[in-house]
Amino acid sequence: MEHTVTTLNRPDQDFDIKLRPSRFADFTGQEKIKERLELFVQAAKARNDVLDHALLSGPPGLGKTTLAYIIAESMGANIKCTSGPVIDKPGDLAGLLTSLERGDVLFIDEIHRMQKSVEEYLYSAMEDFVIDIVIDQGPNARSG
Repeated sequence: MEHTVTTLNRPDQDFDIKLRPSRFADFTGQEKIKERLELFVQAAKARNDVLDHALLSGPPGLGKTTLAYIIAESMGANIKCTSGPVIDKPGDLAGLLTSLERGDVLFIDEIHRMQKSVEEYLYSAMEDFVIDIVIDQGPNARSG
């Protein structure tokens, strides 16, 4: 599977990707998490559906990014990667979300550093699959 990768924060990421395991069986450690993620992937495939939202959380070095790539590979999906701090405003998030195709995996590294105002838009996009952004100000303001 060829992945579409947006490297907004690390130009050396392509090299790192080649070194990462691409299957759950090749990933060392995090056994309970791997088992659950594999089960989620199998369930989605059995339903002929996309994987539900997943939040991978923890200290650096535990394999969150690698697991995101493995999930994408397992689902036969493309992955787009970005970093929380580079998504400055809701419009940035809207552009990113509207570029996704059904089933794509979006991995936001350092999501805890994303602007709180942008996080609110992400929540509604994840829950309702809708993002409502006010464009312009005052009497010219409109929802888009």
